[in-house]
Amino acid sequence: MNEKANFANTMVGTPYYLSPEMCEEKPYNEKSDIWALGCVLYEMCNQKPPFDANNQGALMLKIIRGRLHTLLL
Repeated sequence: MNEKANFANTMVGTPYYLSPEMCEEKPYNEKSDIWALGCVLYEMCNQKPPFDANNQGALMLKIIRGRLHTLLL
């Protein structure tokens, strides 16, 4: 990203890895990429996505609220 545009507005990819900013349709930056990487690493370790729901709306609410699929103890 250049200095004039520090944020992006597009939405591409699987909803399982969307950052909270993207779910709320807010501008986002490279931190959303780190979020997605964290989701991939979580899924690799636990063999299930960090957030899961029956539909995309419920999935986005869980992501925004930060409620994981399973609790980490």
